[in-house]
Amino acid sequence: MNVNKKLYILMLSIHGLVKSEDIELGRDADTGGQIKYVIELIKTLSKRDKIRKIDLFTRKIIDKNVDDIYSKDIETINEKAKIVRIECGPKKYLRKEKLWDYLDEFSDKIVQYLRKIKDAPDVIHGHYADAGYVGSRVAAMLNIPFIFTGHSLGRVKKERLLLEKGVTEKQIENKYNISKRIEAEEIALSSAELIVASTRQEVNEQYKRYEMYSPRRMKVIPPGVDISNFRPPKRGDTTPQFVSNELSRFLKKLRKPYILAISRADERKNIKNLIKAYGESAKLQELANLVIIAGERDDYKKLEKGATKVIENMLYLIDKYDLYGKAAYPKKHSQNDIYEIYRHTAKLKGVFVNPALTEPFGLTLIEAAASGLPIVATNDGGPIDIEKNCKNVLLIDPTNIKEIEENILKILENKRLWARLSKNGLKGVHKHYTWESHVDKYIRHINSILRKKKYIHILETDNRKLQAVDRLIISDIDNTLLGDKESLVKLLDLINDKNYIGFGVASGRTIKSIINVLKKWKVMNPDIIISSVGTEIYYGKKLIRDRQWDKHISYRWYPTKIKEIMSTIKGIRMQPQSTQRTHKISYYMNPKIAPTKEELYKILRENGVYANVIYSHEKYIDILPIRASKGYAIRYISIKWDIPLDKILVAGDSGNDAEMLVGNTLAVVVGNYSPEIEHLKNEPQIYFAKEKYAAGIIEGIYYYNFLEKIKIEERW
Repeated sequence: MNVNKKLYILMLSIHGLVKSEDIELGRDADTGGQIKYVIELIKTLSKRDKIRKIDLFTRKIIDKNVDDIYSKDIETINEKAKIVRIECGPKKYLRKEKLWDYLDEFSDKIVQYLRKIKDAPDVIHGHYADAGYVGSRVAAMLNIPFIFTGHSLGRVKKERLLLEKGVTEKQIENKYNISKRIEAEEIALSSAELIVASTRQEVNEQYKRYEMYSPRRMKVIPPGVDISNFRPPKRGDTTPQFVSNELSRFLKKLRKPYILAISRADERKNIKNLIKAYGESAKLQELANLVIIAGERDDYKKLEKGATKVIENMLYLIDKYDLYGKAAYPKKHSQNDIYEIYRHTAKLKGVFVNPALTEPFGLTLIEAAASGLPIVATNDGGPIDIEKNCKNVLLIDPTNIKEIEENILKILENKRLWARLSKNGLKGVHKHYTWESHVDKYIRHINSILRKKKYIHILETDNRKLQAVDRLIISDIDNTLLGDKESLVKLLDLINDKNYIGFGVASGRTIKSIINVLKKWKVMNPDIIISSVGTEIYYGKKLIRDRQWDKHISYRWYPTKIKEIMSTIKGIRMQPQSTQRTHKISYYMNPKIAPTKEELYKILRENGVYANVIYSHEKYIDILPIRASKGYAIRYISIKWDIPLDKILVAGDSGNDAEMLVGNTLAVVVGNYSPEIEHLKNEPQIYFAKEKYAAGIIEGIYYYNFLEKIKIEERW
């Protein structure tokens, strides 16, 4: 790496309502601290000379229920940074659990955008599981190092829900799509060169639950806060208008200290236990007011279901304990109101409380500390590290109401303790939690990654046209292209009649086997052959092998270790040596005995193996490098030969075709498809033909009007 090179960083934060100013924090469960963190990170990074530009990719939303800004393709943050919004799935706003089916399309469109601007990032950084999945795919397509920040983790959430709520796994799956989230996190962890964590506990306890746990690649970089907006009170500070205009409507004695809580209306934030602790303590009610800022609302019944439940429960508990005149719970606030309420609470010698069941990040604790407030917080995640660094937090079990009460009282009743915690917090925040210190470490880790290995982006390679073709048909061979002679002849005549259409095949067969079977069926030489389940690419009559692809997919490939692990598994036996390839290890399986695909992934990951597992026809297993598959090979060809994915028609019938069928290609599943890809019927961009074999491909060609001006049906 050229140490003087200025960096282009591509950020991904997909879900929620993402904009650069006046973020709608707390509007719903998806618009919270993560978005604020990403925006602040970008703004601070963009001030550095070493940064050339930063693009934050998120989802484009066209919905009358949200601000028009979320429908803008480009939003400028500053001269170096911008938000790029990509259409992905339905136009309307969707909660993050509903986005999984559209992330392959999102990935493909990012690459399309980068090709259009003719620029390649130096690193890709994905925030949360959905962006982890997308970032790992884009990084694999382009040979770019990938960084992952989980923010909160699916396995932890699942365990908490099972423990705290007593709900069933089925209920959790139905509501949160938790298995897809956890799998996306495993994929991100297997692909990332660097995993950024906020706390040591996150590394040692939360990520440790994952099969792809690799503490060597995990670095703790404490989150930053813009401390210019947060400061302790000064002599002469007047009472904020928010207090005079809003809190005065709730509180009889405005000058009593505040017990302040600020969070989203989310069950995990555990607002109810704070209210219970206050409501059951005559002493707390005597000493202080309770102020709860739980997002914004007009009509709380129009909030998403979880938030509505939290607000209803809050109102019920305030009524149950008759806290009128002692508790404030305003409906509206501005960002400036937040700065001022922290400051005013410190002026009144109050305390900030975060009773969350789990707190991986703890942004509000940092804001409170920077405002001079002592803190009572959950003994989990971020608060543990903040307490170690700043010595300003009393840690509590958030499920123990008495413990919450006792620790708040300790601070309110002991002026010396209050002063010591306040002073410690201010000092610690300046030392450990500024954005400047965060970015210093962040850039240092990125440079370390880039120094270790020379990355040649695929976007920077020779992008000559593949002959003079304008579009491309790539078909699986067995049971898709081949199977019916009459329809095969019609298809080949159709392709040969159009010199602007390229023709390729993609198969699990070896190159030798492909040549033999194509000759047998009298199929002309393809322009492109993708063989051995996407691990080898050949061009033209001379079968020129793409050695750049070979090198690209060698990333984290450990075939000897894979064979050792697989040799111990029942129901699996290795196929003949003639079927094995440098980047493909193939097995027969007995589906009654062999592990499922998910179980096999788990076995490999637990043994430290990064690999792509392909099941097909309910009797074959292929183990490939993590960057190899038919889908990845097609995307590599699209990039290298400058043929857009929406001008590539792909056809298949079985499990090893699945990855090339999803995303932004023009996909066709022939009528005689295998039951293992029945689930793809939920993918609206895939056309399921009624006709079988080559006749099904022809049907798909006419469905997309592929021979003339391509027509893509409105998907949503």
